[in-house]
Amino acid sequence: MQAEVASLNTTFEHLTESGALPAAAAALLGARRRYIVGAGKSATYAALLAADLSAALSNVFSVDGQSLTELTVLTDVRATDVLVVFSLRRYRAESVRFGRLFAEAGGTLVVVTDSADAPLASLASCLVIVQTGSASYADSPTSVAAVCHVLSALTAASAKGARRRLTLRDRISATLGLYHAEPVATDASAADSDPADKGDRRAGARRSATRKHRKHDHQRGNSDR
Repeated sequence: MQAEVASLNTTFEHLTESGALPAAAAALLGARRRYIVGAGKSATYAALLAADLSAALSNVFSVDGQSLTELTVLTDVRATDVLVVFSLRRYRAESVRFGRLFAEAGGTLVVVTDSADAPLASLASCLVIVQTGSASYADSPTSVAAVCHVLSALTAASAKGARRRLTLRDRISATLGLYHAEPVATDASAADSDPADKGDRRAGARRSATRKHRKHDHQRGNSDR
């Protein structure tokens, strides 16, 4: 745990000094189209960022090689397009190639990587460096996931219409029934679940029955006379 905390602290100290995250958020806000890509394990980070950004922004596209391919993107790159590339050790060749071709075509390149000497670092308009050191055999994902969250939060905070878009998404999600709905207790059901209330109702029922019985005896006594 100490290693993860140290990794986070080092990452955000560096990013605070460099101003890389606000710069990346500004690039995303000013873009016409926002593309996100990562290969191998980095595909998970790309999917996370794309999901968070698309909640607040339009025209966010995950280049997953299936619904959207590198070829499709590269045939129509504009100066107003941004590509966020997750390129971490050992630096997947397809991500490096795609990022290089995108930058050469005139698009803006945001690179999330673990070293200033990473293959795409020199081509990046915004270079976001994260620490992935770990006591485990695998590189740590902690700082990368945290950077995804902060970058999407910074972008959403300044995006025009983000609040309206988020509200509409919630409404549509409810209409589609996307999420499990917890049962809402009504006053009646809440009373049914309260033992004290049940006891009060039983006592009230006994008093009512006693009054009816007395009234019946009184009427019968009058008729006997």
